[in-house]
Amino acid sequence: MLQLPRLYPILDAACFPDVAGMLAAAEVLAAAGCTLLQYRNKSGNARQMLDEARELRARLGEGIKLIMNDRADLCLAAGFDGVHVGQDDLSAESARRIIGPDRWLGVSTHNPEQLALADQTSADYVAIGPVFVTSSKANPDPVVGLEGVRRARELTRKPLVAIGGITRANARSVIEAGADALAVISDLLRDPCKSAEEFFRLLR
Repeated sequence: MLQLPRLYPILDAACFPDVAGMLAAAEVLAAAGCTLLQYRNKSGNARQMLDEARELRARLGEGIKLIMNDRADLCLAAGFDGVHVGQDDLSAESARRIIGPDRWLGVSTHNPEQLALADQTSADYVAIGPVFVTSSKANPDPVVGLEGVRRARELTRKPLVAIGGITRANARSVIEAGADALAVISDLLRDPCKSAEEFFRLLR
């Protein structure tokens, strides 16, 4: 069974003024103790995404697990450690065929039906959300709340990642509801080092 760290930062290219800012944030998060990062770019073309992903890999080294959002092909090309797919992306098994048995595979779910289906796949972990109201997506799915996290915990023995509107103020309650890890975007942006350290302190 996969052991996920409590904090799962997502580097969303749309949240940074330029790629230099994103790379700098990644280095700060790694220095603060983060061991797992996801790279997400919903608007870049494949070449741009691959260039940025390879730069992340080069700067962070092999000590950080790097997950590619959506693109199993770019996961391989950039030497990433896994891919995370959503409900509108490649199916979990299609992604698994591309990345092989050894890389990590995560699947986003937004309701009990999707989660139950994801539980039957070869995914290494499943994500549930949005737990709270989020500004990171243009058209977010309905909020599931802490009750949605509890229900998800009942439906799977796979590691469970909670995502959506998670901050230092509510992080502890999400873990107590059954999440193994917290995917965080916005609450790490302003001061990545200080924010990550506060998350670690809260999640001990």
